[in-house]
Amino acid sequence: MNESCRYYLSFVVPLLTSCAVPGGSRSSSEGTWERLCQVAVKAAEYDSPRRQPHPKCLEGTRVNLLNNIYQLLDNRKMSQLIWLHGMAGVGKSAVAFTVAERMRGLTVTEQTKTETRLAGTFFFSRKHANRSVTGYFFATLAYQLACNFPSVREDLNRTIRENPPLLDPDKSLREQMEGLFLKPLRKLHLRLRECPPSTFVIDGLDECACKTDLKDLIFLLNQALRKPDLPVIHILLTSR
Repeated sequence: MNESCRYYLSFVVPLLTSCAVPGGSRSSSEGTWERLCQVAVKAAEYDSPRRQPHPKCLEGTRVNLLNNIYQLLDNRKMSQLIWLHGMAGVGKSAVAFTVAERMRGLTVTEQTKTETRLAGTFFFSRKHANRSVTGYFFATLAYQLACNFPSVREDLNRTIRENPPLLDPDKSLREQMEGLFLKPLRKLHLRLRECPPSTFVIDGLDECACKTDLKDLIFLLNQALRKPDLPVIHILLTSR
């Protein structure tokens, strides 16, 4: 079947208009990090054992589609929200997994083997309570971002110590995005200025139970990519 009949790939240059505990000791930092580790949804990561068997594009399949996505992800000029949508069962999750796997295999510089271009992933699922809501979304991405870029970990710990409710899934998405997502990325702005763009892969938006929360999340992500003080990043979304 012709790929163009099965998928619709679009990218959005951000233009949408709608849609404490004080102290900085080592022990308190470790305690804060442990709290984040507990809140982050490990099963939402693209390669989580909970999601096996992992869907993946077989070698030689969806070549044109994947190459188009990779070309967009290599764009260093501006951040992009890339949206892959199509009917249920056409393999969108397999594409998302394959893209995430490729980005995980690419490092941001030749000097490092640990800091990869895959900044974070979240695979929604209506079958699992903490993967069918947006309340754990930014905490999960923040955890992965700090694992990939350890230099932001202490600043992230400080932010959480100063505002512990950020880890509450009922906290406002806007506040969570600012504290857990934008602040760490700002820390990386100069560090990644000359590097290939980092990528976030978000799969199964239609699996989110609350469509209002989902609309808010997409709007916030789109607004985030407008920020001039962030490194160039790309976000791949998939949905029906």
